Amino acid sequence: MSTGPQRFSQIVTDKAHPARVYDWLLGGKDNYPVDEAVGEKLPPEAKDAARQNRQFMHRAAAWLATQGVDQFLDIGTGIPTEPNLHQIVQDIVPTAKVVYTDNDPIVLRHAEALLVSRPDGVTDYIEADVRQPEAIVEHARRVLDFSRPIALSLIALMHFIPDEQDAHSIVRDLVATLPSGSYLVLSHAASDLYPELAAQVTAEYAKGGIQLGFRTRAEVERFFEGLELVAPGLVTATEWDASGKVQGAEGSGIYTGVARVS
Repeated sequence: MSTGPQRFSQIVTDKAHPARVYDWLLGGKDNYPVDEAVGEKLPPEAKDAARQNRQFMHRAAAWLATQGVDQFLDIGTGIPTEPNLHQIVQDIVPTAKVVYTDNDPIVLRHAEALLVSRPDGVTDYIEADVRQPEAIVEHARRVLDFSRPIALSLIALMHFIPDEQDAHSIVRDLVATLPSGSYLVLSHAASDLYPELAAQVTAEYAKGGIQLGFRTRAEVERFFEGLELVAPGLVTATEWDASGKVQGAEGSGIYTGVARVS
């Protein structure tokens, strides 16, 4: 069952948006010239990073579903790219419920057509910003049961929230609403793994009007404070695999982790 998008805002086509630049990096077509202009100026490694990030999401979502998690709150969904999170988890748990959230209305325009749940499961969509965690949780409570474990997914999102907007407090407030046995799934661009590339990417996004806040390993680790990191811990996107099959042959400038709420 899909409940459908909640509302639509006007799509802004004269300013680049992270979700649409990411879509371009993944080879998608749901972007505008202003987004493509940003993407074309990024180093080639940016496309690798987008792919690696997506693959991490696939592995993490599948692992969580095998652990019995059947509720997901995905903030910063991005433009639908198959397989989407609900397709992965509902292949394992057909009754899984997924609430998608993004602040770009084009994502919601595509949600109704592309993010279609299996008959036994549920998908829902809300146009909202992670900087409004109360509004997101209030809506999510209409679909998800906050007395049972929920996986909070923040994939390649928090590096778009600079320090002055208190990214760590936002995540802490979201995690605080989750019951014991829930999980935080997070990926975040690194400032210290490939510093020159990170600086170049940050500069090009800034020219497109998008502010980035890449972080060091220690700064990313702070998002998981008070939580129990699942093995292999906080590692790069190509190294994360809870099944024990080490990926890692390809370098990655993205930190990733999955942690349990005790």
